[in-house]
Amino acid sequence: MADATHPPKTVSNTPLSVLDLAPILEGQVAADSFNNSLALAQHVDNLGYTRYWVAEHHNMPGIASSATSILISHLAAGTQNIRVGAGGIMLPNHAPLVIVEQFGTLESLYPGRIDLGLGRAPGSDGKTMRALRRQTGSNGDDFPERLEELQRYFFNESDVTAVPGAGLDIPIWLLGSSGFSAQLAGQLGLPYAFAGQFAPGYMMQALGIYRSAFTPSAYLEKPHAMVGMNVVIAETDEEAKRLFTSQQQHVLRLFRNDLGKMQPPVDSMDHLWLPHEKHSVHDFLGASVVGSPETAKQQLDEFINKTQADELIVNTAVYDQTARQKSYELLAELAGLV
Repeated sequence: MADATHPPKTVSNTPLSVLDLAPILEGQVAADSFNNSLALAQHVDNLGYTRYWVAEHHNMPGIASSATSILISHLAAGTQNIRVGAGGIMLPNHAPLVIVEQFGTLESLYPGRIDLGLGRAPGSDGKTMRALRRQTGSNGDDFPERLEELQRYFFNESDVTAVPGAGLDIPIWLLGSSGFSAQLAGQLGLPYAFAGQFAPGYMMQALGIYRSAFTPSAYLEKPHAMVGMNVVIAETDEEAKRLFTSQQQHVLRLFRNDLGKMQPPVDSMDHLWLPHEKHSVHDFLGASVVGSPETAKQQLDEFINKTQADELIVNTAVYDQTARQKSYELLAELAGLV
């Protein structure tokens, strides 16, 4: 609760970060996506955003961030101050030692600027999961054991030494869209990032679980919850809603199992979806702020007050890259970063 010494949380006193799903636009290829991501990272670095995360996905024609660690290196090399990391690495897909070595390398190259966010989902379908792992013995239930193994390598408490990696101080975040990782992050005293950008229905429950379970640790004295959300800001409500149709189309195609590249915006979605599909897309994207700066400011303050988020990580899935950068710029102005 706010008091005289703790003012209400608003967009103007909440750190802002960026979630980039590295979308591949219709008519473009992955190399174009990487150029777009680097340009955006440089832009938000100059605007004063806190961190820039990319997420591991596989077998998705419209997302280019499958080799997440390599993309992080590319982005960190092209920026100066912003933290760069994974939101996240899907730990069931990898041997923990490999991740420690990769992120130990990143931290050695870009000291003090690397984050490691970990998830327990595969980030892919079943056949891709088998192709990645060569075996399907893990369905995510062993995530706590894999996390403990990873931490032992960082702490140099294993018979195998991670070089580089052992002894390096790389912040570990747990990511989630349900209560499992929220509970675990709280018990271990780790920072927690909730995927509100696609799972708003469970958001408040998961944040409550995390805060209730939190135990102070060597990492954190008090809980730190970062909440993901979709934000599109333009000069007018109408233009922002039009830009947002690219993301609505993406989610609609996801429900139809018709994956593809990001589509240009349309003037109306009415000819594209059926009534029940419209309802499902709206539910999926429920944690979204879309509108003019004035509209966005009101909605953001309401969202932050509701969630008591310690930080926001914002996904702006906009086809036009100039408009995408402008949205982050307008958000930075609302927050008083510039």
